[in-house]
Parts: sequence; structure tokens; C-alpha cells
Amino acid sequence: MTFHGRVGRTVAESAPWWPEQVRAPEGAPNIVLVLLDDMGFADIGPYGSEIDTPTLDRLAARGLRFTNYHTTPLCSPSRASLLTGLNHHRAGYAFVANADPGFPGYAFEIADDVPTLPEILRGAGYATFAVGKWHLTKDATMHDGAPRSSWPTQKGFDRFYGILEGLTSLHHPHRLVRDNSPIETDAYPEGYYLTDDLTDEAIGMIKSLRAHDARKPYFLYLAHPAVHGPLMAKPADIAKYRGKYGKGWDALREERFARQLSDGLFPEGTALPPRNSEPFHDVPVWDSLPAEERELFARYQEVYAAMVDNVDQNLGRLLTVIEQYGELDNTIVIFTSDNGGTGEGGARGTRSYFKAFGNRAALSVDWGPDVPRDPELIGGPQAMVHYPRGWGMASNTPFRLYKGTTHEGGVRAPFLLSWPARLREAGLRDGYQYVTDVLPSLLELAGVTRPEPAAKLDGTSFADALTDPAAPSTHREQYAEMTGNRAFHRDGWKLVALHRPGRPHEDDPWELYDLRADPTEARDLAADHPELVAELAAAWESAAWQNQVFPLDDGTGYLWTARPPAEATFHEPVTLLPGTPTLERYRAAQLIAFRDFRIDVRLTHGPSDQGVLVAHGDQGGGYVLYVEDGRVHLAYNEYGELKVVAADHLRPGSHVVSLTATALPGFRWDLRLELDGRRGAELEGVRMLIGLAPLEGIDVGIDRRSPVSWPVYERHGPFPYSGDLISVTYRPGAPAAYDPKEVLATLRAAADSFD
Repeated sequence: MTFHGRVGRTVAESAPWWPEQVRAPEGAPNIVLVLLDDMGFADIGPYGSEIDTPTLDRLAARGLRFTNYHTTPLCSPSRASLLTGLNHHRAGYAFVANADPGFPGYAFEIADDVPTLPEILRGAGYATFAVGKWHLTKDATMHDGAPRSSWPTQKGFDRFYGILEGLTSLHHPHRLVRDNSPIETDAYPEGYYLTDDLTDEAIGMIKSLRAHDARKPYFLYLAHPAVHGPLMAKPADIAKYRGKYGKGWDALREERFARQLSDGLFPEGTALPPRNSEPFHDVPVWDSLPAEERELFARYQEVYAAMVDNVDQNLGRLLTVIEQYGELDNTIVIFTSDNGGTGEGGARGTRSYFKAFGNRAALSVDWGPDVPRDPELIGGPQAMVHYPRGWGMASNTPFRLYKGTTHEGGVRAPFLLSWPARLREAGLRDGYQYVTDVLPSLLELAGVTRPEPAAKLDGTSFADALTDPAAPSTHREQYAEMTGNRAFHRDGWKLVALHRPGRPHEDDPWELYDLRADPTEARDLAADHPELVAELAAAWESAAWQNQVFPLDDGTGYLWTARPPAEATFHEPVTLLPGTPTLERYRAAQLIAFRDFRIDVRLTHGPSDQGVLVAHGDQGGGYVLYVEDGRVHLAYNEYGELKVVAADHLRPGSHVVSLTATALPGFRWDLRLELDGRRGAELEGVRMLIGLAPLEGIDVGIDRRSPVSWPVYERHGPFPYSGDLISVTYRPGAPAAYDPKEVLATLRAAADSFD
């Protein structure tokens, strides 16, 4: 018998053959890109903050501080632009990846002909790691039965550890994913904190790579869910800032601005605008607030500062490991944020984050955005809190407005870059640059070429800024749009409009600013330059058509409500067997959202059996059926308010335990607990779980990770049911008349009838 190597040659005739391995250029730098979520321009030491950030201070001392770096107003769009070099509408992310109306700019999928930064670097011989928040997978495709085409490892990363969602509990994350699979865990260890865990994983990936390949460069994309709400921090970090924010947001803003001017971040004559006063964005005078409110509001900011501090601590741990390998000098480190500080906590903040997020115009005033809680719980796992927007204003010092808007407070972010091997002199860079410029800049610095053919880049490299302090901006003009808020930047001039929902876009007044002399948008020059306003408005319109921006949000809710017909399967009955992994958040919510529903639990119960039968949700809102002391209990967590009822004793034998929910007007449910068809206990008129609640998916026979009932968790932990649980069946019923999808269907039917 003769063995053959390559075609037509015997082993004796052939030389050994192996496929050629792609190696990165000799001396190619490692790249560490650290991205925070909802952190404002002034929240770290190098940009004027009082928060303790020694690691970032050291990076700035040996690197560059960009003072005119801009991003999109929201997280998913910024991440899409960062990783593709395309404007966010062209990349398919007109909004966060929690909608699916079917328009090109709202595809929420990075197209196959758009190579991502990790794909390009991996093709050039880099190892690629993603750790933290992803939020580039549309919510309907995050579950285990969906295609994983837009999950991180399908978009160029060798490894991934983190969350696919936009947010989670930092103490009890609702769903962690490793590579392509959710991590199944019943409970987290005492003292667990997500920022620490993510850093441990990032360090582990680097150590593993270096154990196997001492020379291969890597790209680490470390995207912290911090400092996005809900605000949560470790007790020791919170204690460090106790009592430091009693002076309030007005004084904090002035102190930060003074440090910014002293550090030369802005030109002489730059004005600090008055506090935000626009309708629905206004901030009260701190000293006008009652003393008890000032004390409560200061607590929120203490937690926020602790989160930023902890990120800095963990970045220090990561960079220490890189330094131990002798590689820190040849590592490009970038630290930035995906948008400005937020106003989503409202005028007075909230201790019920998901209740505030679920706020709708049709909700009655008795809903309210807050739930009274013990102030000592703020920052811990039991309270889902967010600060009042006055702290968001201070976060964005010296700029106006917040995340979501196209004014500078929403889009100008800190941007630190350190690379000691290449950069000889630290300093400031004030040229206008945009988030799409990061990809071409990193490729040029790494000596890597983007493959062709591919979708045309919108970004331009600013690599020259590393060696030339006088290097001009490479990004001459840029449009912006988010939920109808619009802007256009050209050569230092900025045209901007703040959209008021329900108002025609053509009625939104244009404002005009010369950012070279007035970077804080304090002096509106629109009345002085009507021709320039018209010119830039026409340029915005042209760019919008070129970048698939339309349709603009028309105020009807269509863009955030419309869903593809395939999602109708989410409303069909489903039976879950014991041992089923947690049913993913979005897919699970469709079984109950805005509708009647029924849950039937079949079990065989023994005399001493107890435990959770079914659980859906967490401390932000949810419900759980459990057996304790021989009785079936229903605990309903109404956005932080716990309501508990119990049925009669459950005798040994086979039973069906049922929970029936009847949708009522005003976004409420009547809940009825039944045993073998007999009415057992009721909760009447509870507020529906809507918006992002329940954030934790459905568990069968246990309440994993973040518990619905904290008292039950304290007594029993995850509390697995000890009897014979046979099945749990969900039967979605009729939708309520106010279900957004039903309202949309009615509007469509009316339109069809008119046609």
C-alpha cells in the first residue's frame, strides 16, 4: 500500500507540508480598548473629576487626552461604529438593539460585507478577546434557539465572556455568556461583583495566551457594563465616598469646570452654561431641594463615584499583569465612553430602575417612578437605583444635556490613549474626531490593512496625532441623529436640534454654535447666520439620505413597537421540564407582556417537600411560586415592593398548582393562585411588569442568580424544589387592548381600510 501526501506524490516523494500560519508584523502592539457605559466627560481625574482614578491619571500622564472626541448618543450605535468604522445607521444600529421595525438603519445586525475590527486583526495574526457588555445582538436573537450570527465569537472574537444585553445587576448578573453558551449557575459567591469578575476573566485570557504563545499580539475589548444603571457598587467603595456629595450637583459642576480650565482642556473664555432648563431635561437648584431629598440624592452619587473608582482599581490590576510580562510599553491602551452621562433617572432619581424605565405616557400618576427603600440598601443587590439627572448634568461638565441627545453632553466623551513605545510626549489633542475614526487609526498604528472589497469606511485615521501635537483634525464633517435629535458638524460649526416627542421635526428649532470659540454651546448664533443654518441643514438632509437614517421617529412608537411576524411564535404555549436552563429574558417576557396568561405546574408532593416551583424576574420585578411550611406561596415583586399571599396546605400527592393573570385597564393584573382548580389566594390590581422587567428569565424548580424574593433568598438561597416537579406550562392568553403590538395592528387596519 502506498500512502500519498499532496495530490500525485507519495510520502517518499513529498516534503512535509503544513498550512502557513498568519503571523502579525514583528513588534506589533497589543491593543487594550476599555469602554465604559454612560460615563460623562468629567467623571475621571484627567478630565476634572474629584473621583479617585490613579490608574487613569497615570495613563494620561504618559499618553494623550483628546478633548474633542465625539461618539453617538447611545451605546449600541456607538459600539457598532467603533467596531466597524461605519456611521451607525449604515452599520444598522439607528438605536439600541432592542427593537426591530425592519428598516435598513434598524437591522441590528452587522452585515457580512462589513469586516469588524476583531475580524481584521484576527486575520492579521492577532488573538482577539471580548469581555463585558456586547449589546450588538438584537433582543429577539439572544436566546438559545436563535441563530448566533451576531454574537461576539461570530463577529471576530476568539473568546467572549460577559452579557449580550445592555445592562444587568452588577451583584447578581442575570445571564452571563462564555463564548457561545450561557453560563449555568444557581448562585454567585458572597461578595461577587461583576466588574471584578470581568477583569479576572480578561487577565485569565491574557495569561492563557502567554502560556501558549509568548509573542502573539492581542486585541482586548473590555466593555464594562459599569457605569450604566442600575447603580451598584461594593460596600467598601461606597464608604470611601460617604458624605462627599452633600454640596450638590451645582457646586460639583463648578468645581469640575474650574479644574478643566486649569488643566487647559478648554480655551480661555469658555463659558459654563446655566444648568439644563429644557422641558423634560431641566434640573432644579440643589439648594432649593428639601434636606431629606438632598441627603437621598447624595447617596446615589456616592454609589456612582464608587463604581468609577472600582473600574479604575480593576484597570490597574489588568495593566499590572501586562507590565509583569514586560509588554506595557508596547501596548496601546484606550479608555473612553460610549456616550455622555444620562438623564434617565428623571428629576429625582429612582430606587426602582425598571419601574422608571417602563414609564409610559398612558400610565396613571399612581405608578410613580420611585419605590421607597431603606437608604442603606442603595448600591447593594436589593435596590435597583439610578441618580437624578442633576448628577448626569455634572457628569457631562461643562456640556449641555445628556445621553440620547445630539448636544455635546450626549456625544462628547473622554478619550485617553497611551502607547509609550511610540508616544514620546504626553499632552492634549483638541482636533475634532469621531467614533468611526478609532478603527482606521488602530489599524494604521498596528500596521494592518483592512481587506478589500468591503463597505466603504466613514472614519478617518488620526494616527498622526500621536507624534504631531499640531496635527489637524482628520474628520471634517459629521451628521448625528438619535430618536429625532439631529446635528451636523463641519469645520468647527455645529448645527443641532433637540426633538420634542410628538412635535413635527420641521418645527424643532435649529441652534448654531461655533465650537472652536464656544465648545459648551452657550451662545446660539442661528439668528446671526441664517445662510449657514440653511447650508448645514441641507448638508444634514443629504447625509441622512446617504446613511439610511430615515424614517425618523414620528412619535407614534412605530419604530420601537413594530416586530417581524416570526416573533409571533413567542406567544405560543410552552412546556418547561425540570432541569431546563433559564429561559432567556426577552423570549420569556413575551409569554406574559401586556396580556392574560396562565401557568400550570404539575408535581407530586411529599410530606416534607419544599422549594421554588417557578420563578421569573429578580429584585427589579418578578414573581415566584414556592412551597414553604407546607403551603404554596405567591410572591410578587412589584418593582421592589414585595407582596406575598399563600394558599391552603398542600397535601402529599399529585397536584396542579396554577397562576392565572388577567390583564386590567391601566397596565395592571389580577393574579389568582389555584390548587387543583380551586381558588387559593389572590393579588388584585398589581402593576404589570413591563419595559425591562422581568430582567431575569424563567427558572423551573429553582430561583437562580438574582432572586425575586429577598426574604426567601436569605432563608434558603436558590431554594430548589425537593419534590417531584413534572412540568411547568405557560399559556399566553389574549393581549390587552393597550398592548403596543395590538395598538399598532389597529392603526395598520385603519390605514388599510382608508386605502
